[in-house]
Amino acid sequence: MVGFTLATNGLFLKASGMYSHNSNRKVLRIVNSERVNVGTLPVFRAFAGDMNDYVSPFVLLDEFGPVHLQPSQDPLRVDAHPHAGVTPTTYFLEGSGHHKDSLNYDFQIEKGDFMLFSSGRGAIHMEESGQKLYDEGGNYHGFQIWLNTPSKYKFQDPTTDVFRTSHMDKIENPDHEIKVVLGNLGLAYSSIELQSPAFYYHVKAKPKARIDIPTNPNHNAFIYMVKGKLELEEQNMVKTNQLALFKRGESNINIYAQQESEFLVLGGEPLNEPVFSYGPFVMNNEEQIRECIKNYRSGKMGNPEMVNR
Repeated sequence: MVGFTLATNGLFLKASGMYSHNSNRKVLRIVNSERVNVGTLPVFRAFAGDMNDYVSPFVLLDEFGPVHLQPSQDPLRVDAHPHAGVTPTTYFLEGSGHHKDSLNYDFQIEKGDFMLFSSGRGAIHMEESGQKLYDEGGNYHGFQIWLNTPSKYKFQDPTTDVFRTSHMDKIENPDHEIKVVLGNLGLAYSSIELQSPAFYYHVKAKPKARIDIPTNPNHNAFIYMVKGKLELEEQNMVKTNQLALFKRGESNINIYAQQESEFLVLGGEPLNEPVFSYGPFVMNNEEQIRECIKNYRSGKMGNPEMVNR
């Protein structure tokens, strides 16, 4: 989609590229990501099971890479592991990935693709850098972000779905573009169905771009910076690998790109349900966690050795 214009009405602030308006969301705080390893994969972790009041329905955000791989280099790999009660999503900015799981799915994921691994009552998957990277080399870069599963779906049958770029509308303006990975923005829609309302926008902005992103004031919203530097409401600054959390109560997320920038804008309706997590299991109470552990140990989620082959 082209020609979508977002509102930019307001009063400019002194010594700032921003404008102020009483409908703009206020920044709660800026959070630094932590550098960790998941298997052999280096990631920046913005949150994992914390800050639920302001990130729900999401529960984890990892940026993997960017890492440059040489042709024939051993794949970066996360061996077979279980999930239950949560929906890990994978989105590639660069490179390719290989997914294999206990549901008999075995496929390659390419740049721009989006995967939903709806684990439900429990399943096992393995992830690694893909065949194209092994053959040709190149950059490996993207996101694994978990959506929490509403309580009524915690023990449904697990499923895996991959969506190509044709499922996601794009807004293109002279100074910015926005890919609607989940949810909608104005008349731009993602056709990917979810279990609860959520949005996931991938934004690229040129220097001095000003963008207003309208949201439901009762929903959570946050920004993760891939690269660059943004000015937000009340002259808050957010830069590469930082997370900006917003308060609820107002609508517009007001953004000014101080330099060329790339970032994600995410959020949705808070689930307002208890969260009990134990590693890859995200449930509503301790008894459900014990059931997940029992099911995994008894083989009901699948055989890790088979998935790793």
